[in-house]
Amino acid sequence: MRLILLGPPGAGKGTQAQRLVDAYGIVQLSTGDMLRAAVAAGTVIGQQAKAVMEAGDLVSDDILVAMISERVNEDDCGRGFILDGFPRTLAQAEALEGMLAEKSLSLDAVIEMKVDDGLLIGRITGRYTCANCGVGYHDENLPPKVAGICDNCGRTDFTRRSDDNVAAVTTRLRAYHEQTAPLLPFYREKGSLKSVDGMADIDEVTRQIQSVLKMG
Repeated sequence: MRLILLGPPGAGKGTQAQRLVDAYGIVQLSTGDMLRAAVAAGTVIGQQAKAVMEAGDLVSDDILVAMISERVNEDDCGRGFILDGFPRTLAQAEALEGMLAEKSLSLDAVIEMKVDDGLLIGRITGRYTCANCGVGYHDENLPPKVAGICDNCGRTDFTRRSDDNVAAVTTRLRAYHEQTAPLLPFYREKGSLKSVDGMADIDEVTRQIQSVLKMG
């Protein structure tokens, strides 16, 4: 099973991707993780990416697609994969389609996690984690059982991401709508786009995703 999860930052793609990994025995492929691994391993693509990043430039689509192409050839991708953080633009989506076609592969589904921007901003700006053990909380939706004390380790130190503020989240949402949202009609025309309610309870989102995969 080969999947893409689409949705703006904070839509819950990471949580649902991990559940799909567990349910279907497939691999979650993060372009960020793959880049770091390729650079650390000193592969040809890793060396190319390192030179680009050290120059302060963005890694090209060609390098990213070549890296993904190598990765999906590995044995652990035999049962399928979920692409995390790629594609982000129409050009990347077209390049990905071409690469998969060369391997006689295709995507089984592209799942859109539909969200409400206003509610999503509240979801993101309210989240924080225990600085000691990393357990996540939310000001309104998931506070600790005892205010100011981590349920898991009992510590009282918490941290928030510096970019989990209204201005930064609004900027990230704008970038998503401008750059990534055009992928929706692209995949809809191909018949691979499926939509679920990303604002629903986590378990309900999982149920909806598994339902549309069975239909597919």
